[in-house]
Parts: sequence; structure tokens; C-alpha cells
Amino acid sequence: MGDRVRDRRSWETARTIDARASALKPCRVPDHYSSRQTPAEEIRPWPSLWAMLIGFFMILIDTTIVSVANPSIQRGLGTSTTGVLWVTSSYLLAYAVPLLVTGRLGDRFGPRRVFLIGLTVFTLASLWCGLSNLLPGSGITNLIVARAVQGLGAAVMSPQPMAVLTRTFPRESRGGAMALWGATAGVGTLIGPILGGVLVDWLGWEWIFFVNVPIGLVGFLLVTRLVPHLELHSHHFDWLGVVISGVAMFLIVFSLQEGNSYHWNAWVWSGIGAGVVVMGLFLWWQAVNRNEPLLPLNLFRDRNFSLANIAIATVGFAVTALFVPLIYYFQLVHDMTPTQSALMTAPSSVLGLVLAAPAGRLTDRVHPALLAGPGILLMSGGMGLYSAMMSATTEWWWLLIPSVVMGAGSAFVWGPISTTANRNLPLHQAGAGAGVYNATRQLGSVIGSAAIAALMASRIGSELSAATGGARGGSAMAGAAAELPAFLKAPFTTAMAQTLLLPAVVVLIGAICAFAFGKPAFMGSGADGESASQTSRTASH
Repeated sequence: MGDRVRDRRSWETARTIDARASALKPCRVPDHYSSRQTPAEEIRPWPSLWAMLIGFFMILIDTTIVSVANPSIQRGLGTSTTGVLWVTSSYLLAYAVPLLVTGRLGDRFGPRRVFLIGLTVFTLASLWCGLSNLLPGSGITNLIVARAVQGLGAAVMSPQPMAVLTRTFPRESRGGAMALWGATAGVGTLIGPILGGVLVDWLGWEWIFFVNVPIGLVGFLLVTRLVPHLELHSHHFDWLGVVISGVAMFLIVFSLQEGNSYHWNAWVWSGIGAGVVVMGLFLWWQAVNRNEPLLPLNLFRDRNFSLANIAIATVGFAVTALFVPLIYYFQLVHDMTPTQSALMTAPSSVLGLVLAAPAGRLTDRVHPALLAGPGILLMSGGMGLYSAMMSATTEWWWLLIPSVVMGAGSAFVWGPISTTANRNLPLHQAGAGAGVYNATRQLGSVIGSAAIAALMASRIGSELSAATGGARGGSAMAGAAAELPAFLKAPFTTAMAQTLLLPAVVVLIGAICAFAFGKPAFMGSGADGESASQTSRTASH
């Protein structure tokens, strides 16, 4: 009898253990909860944004910092003008081509993780750039390859801050955060030449790259500590779309970058035409793809998203195109050092940063057309002032006025446009939207760089040829000379003033788009506004 009782108890104990073990067996977890996710109450939007903006700021500085270092790099590495121009071209190519893909990577694997990978690549590539002349092989080849890797790291990082911002800040209070992001974009682009001039004058061209290493390390630590693990969204990557878009972007960007070097011959135009055709094929594939396309075309059903992308492309075009003739004018006509010429744009950077906070508060309260539209007009007006005031005898302090006008305008451009672009997008498309927006901005910058180089060469050739009685010896490359003869300063200034009219006119297209912005849904009153917010929350899940 006792044996039976013991057997019965043993059987019941075993059954209990089996039941508990079964309860502990892992169940299938949905993809978007498959990694550790930071609880909503622990997410601190502002510290996470500040942490990511350090890396983003570094990317933007590197887009323009090399502009004042090119002569020093050319002398230091003993290379040709074409070779040193590839230092910038390789970076822009590697930066622009993958942007449509890298935005989606943040959605799939988490913006925090993807950003850290990009930051690591960018920082190590910066060290490689600085050491390029000490490594085996050709110094200029090492630098060009390292800059391409650096551009790839920048492309991986670039869409992630906007995606994190969109997913951590409520729709109705994103204005201040987007203003900070926009101010970082604007000031980073403008301060690059200033920092580059100081570093080149005092430490040497290598330090425009070495300076990224400590900044990258600090950024890595802050992002690791402050940026949350956000919900992942399972995406099926459109690999065919990745290949087609990559080929299209490469053909367009490469042809535009190299057009002036090859005098815009038939091969250049064939490359641009082929890129446009392949891009058309890509758009067709995105429209017929029944799975998950790389570029969700339904993003462009949002009127403000479409208009904001056109506007930011023209702003990117104008800001990039502005610096090249301006820096040449300051250095060759006014005999300024790299640091002095770069400091001439300081009022724009300082004013843009000071006005960023009030501009951000207004972005959440005022119709975006009333901010971005006048802001772009002020930017265009500042460029027009530069063109009108430039002469061989103009005192340098008068040329600070256009910089002030541009700074006042830019504060109301970068933040409001970026806020308007993403305000109405569902959260699960934050990465895709950020990728498209950044790709559009970068493509505008590349086109601006190519267009201004071609126009500069044309106007310099024409004006200097007339001044020398038809002699062509100092035509297109006169601006690269170490010193401009006094009798050529006036015609050279005329050429630069004429060139500056191009960005001033192109950016007006952006102003037209900005004035056409619609009123954001959250600005509706009462139930309408609440309904819009509820719709956004529902769509995000």
C-alpha cells in the first residue's frame, strides 16, 4: 500500500514538473518584438536626439570642410587638380547612392544599431584619410578610397536621426526637435569651411580628418547610453530595387560630378540619359512590385512630403553651389587666407543657430508656408545681395550683410521643411521617409556642385578672355592660381557675381513649393486634431 502511495505521489510530481516545463517553453515572438525594446516610459527624446546629432553634424561638416583644403591636399600629395577633385567626388558618390536603402535598414534592424555601425565605419575611415600619405601605395589613391568608405558610413548614419526623431516625439511637438535637426543641418554645412580653414592653417590638411576621431568616439558612447532600442518593423528587402536604384543613382551622380572634367561631351550626356532611363525603370518596378517596394510611392500621396522634397533639393543645390565661387572670390580677389575667407560666412552660421529655438517653437504653432516660404526668399535675397555687392574694391565688412540675411532665412528653412516632410507619415515608414528626404537633399547638392563648376568655368573663360584680348591662357583654371594678377581681379569678380545668380534663382523654385504647403493635420481643432493623432498612432502599428 505504501509503495502505491509513493508511486502515485511520484507520478503527480512528475506531471507537475512537466506542466511547468511546458509553460516555460518559448513561444513564437512577432518579428517587431524579437529584440530588446526600451519601455516607452524610459525613452527620453531630447537626450537621444542630441546624442545622434553629434554624428550627423560630423557628416555635414565633412561635406564642405574639404573645399578650403583642396589646394593644401594637392600640394601635400603631389597630385593633379583632377585627382584632388576626386577626393570630394568619391565621398559624394558613396554618400548619395545608398541612401534609399539605408533608411530602410534602420526600420528593419533598429536606427540605434544601424547608426552605431555607420558611425564606426565613418570614424575609422576618417583615421584612414588622415594617414593616407603614410600608408603603403599612392597617397592620393589611399585618400580617394578612404573617402569613399567614409561616404558609405555617412550614408548609413544620415537617415537615422530623423527616423528616431519622428518615432520618439509626438506629432504635435516635433517642431522644436526638427528645428534643432534643421539648424544642425544648416550650421554644419556652413561651419565646415570655417573649421577647415582653421585646421588647415594651424595644423595641416590631415587634421580635417583626424578631428573626426575623438568626436566619433564621444558620439558612440553617447548614442550607446542615451538612444533607445525602438520597435523593429519586419521588412522584405526589394533587392532588385536596390540594384536598379543603385545603378541609376551612380550613373546620374557620377556623370554630373565628372561632366565638367570631360567638357560635357556625348559620353557625359549619355551617362545622364542612361541614369534617367534606369531611374524610370526603378519607379516602374516600385509601382508594379506587389510585395514591399524599396520606395513606397504612396509616401508621395502626401502633398507636403512631395513639396518638401522638391524644396529641400533646391536648398541643397543653392547652399552647395554658393560656397565655391564665394570662397574663390574672397581668397583670390581679397587675398584672404582659408580661415579668413571661411569666417566671412560666420554671421550666417551664428544667426541660424541663435534663431533655431524660436523657429522651432513657431513650427508647432504657425502654418509652415508662412515660415519656410519667407525663409527661402531671404536666402535667395542674400545670394542676390552677394552678386550685386561683389566688386574688386568692395570693403570686406559690407560683404557680411548678405551672410546675415542668409542666416536669418536659413533658421526658418531647414527645420520647418524637414518637419513638414515627415509630420503626416505613419511611424512604420519613418525610415523610408527619412531615406528619401536625405537622398533628395544630397542629390540636389550633387547637381548644384556640378552645375556651379560648369557655369564658373564658362564665365571665367568668357570674362578673362575679354580682359586679355582673346588670350585663353588663364581661362577656366585661373581661379586655381596661387595669386590673381591685379588687372584680372575685376573680370574675375564679374564672373563670380554672374555665377552666384544661379543658386539665387534655383532656390526660388523651393520658395514656390514652400508657399504651397498645406496645413498639417494636427493643427486642426478639437475632434479633428485628435482624430488625426489617433489615425497616426493606428497606422504606426
